[in-house]
Amino acid sequence: MSRIFYVTAALITLLGVIGCSNEGEQAQQGAQQGMPAPSVSVVTLKQQPVVHEMVLPGRVSPSRQSQVRPQVDGVITERLFEEGAHVEKGQQLYQIDEARYMAQLNSAKADLKSVQANLKTLEAKARRYDDLVAQNAVSKQEYDDVIAQKEQAQAAISVAEAAVDVAKVNMGYTKVYAPISGRISRSYVTEGTLVTTNQAQQLATITQLDPVYIDMQESGASILTLRQSMKTQGSLDVELTVDEVTGQRYDQTGSVKFSEVTVAESTGSVTLRAEMPNPDGVLLPGLFVKGHVITGRENALLVPQRATTRQPDGSLSVYVVNQNNEVEGRTLEIGEIYRDSYVVQSGVSEGEKVIVTGYQKVKPGAKVNPSEWQPSSRGSR
Repeated sequence: MSRIFYVTAALITLLGVIGCSNEGEQAQQGAQQGMPAPSVSVVTLKQQPVVHEMVLPGRVSPSRQSQVRPQVDGVITERLFEEGAHVEKGQQLYQIDEARYMAQLNSAKADLKSVQANLKTLEAKARRYDDLVAQNAVSKQEYDDVIAQKEQAQAAISVAEAAVDVAKVNMGYTKVYAPISGRISRSYVTEGTLVTTNQAQQLATITQLDPVYIDMQESGASILTLRQSMKTQGSLDVELTVDEVTGQRYDQTGSVKFSEVTVAESTGSVTLRAEMPNPDGVLLPGLFVKGHVITGRENALLVPQRATTRQPDGSLSVYVVNQNNEVEGRTLEIGEIYRDSYVVQSGVSEGEKVIVTGYQKVKPGAKVNPSEWQPSSRGSR
């Protein structure tokens, strides 16, 4: 009887423990079911404009630059421009003493008149000899000599006319004109300075600042991709960053003109030249800038990099919230990196909601409370 009693008591105790355990699990499940779904921030995917670009270091070069030099010898008598001002092509800049060249021109004109008068005399003589030779009043030899003298006089006139032209050219060179339009430098000579045609020192320098060239350097390997883009599109736009500290962009857009056909042996790079409008003269020759060569534009799906997780096999995955507010895992195939996002090729579709923050607190199948992610509220994941 005692053994039966003890066995019965043990069974009753075991049943009580099991009952209490079931009640605890049911209470815990009930408590869990009453908890709110975790909150996550999501971004709704949509097609966005994406600009593909190559960022290259560049330097500003003038589109045209001319050194003003004298073409005749003489003393500068007058400077006719304001230093640093804009000058137009054909505008007179200097006056060289013209007295000597005026005298040379007058002398050449006098020589021309002399040979012209000599020709008139010989022409009249030749006309008289025409009649005399017909009457056998003069010999044929004398007639031929007169004709030869007349032709020599005609040649002398051509020489004299050429001398007059040269004298006029030299006279014109005493006025020094601007060969191109642009901004002129300071004057390297003053009134009273003797200048010569072969001197090393220029009188001034004129630089054309609108447009300007942007000379950029790109590696020989990458230039192949760039050339293919140029072949496909015909022309590539170029934008500039003029201040790398603040990221300030230049407000004008240029275009690529050409690239060199050889790779520099010392640097392994190719020079790429772009033409950039510069109406306000902001870009000065020698200024270092950062060039953004636009190689393509498209609409694509962008997923923030911070929303992705790198898996052990190297793939990228994200969590997506479906229409039932349940979490789904997705594996992405990506293309290029655009700013702080990935260009997605497959794995997600337009209109889906990708979890950006809070994905560490959830797992596939879990219910969540999504809210739209605001870039201004970027914080920790």
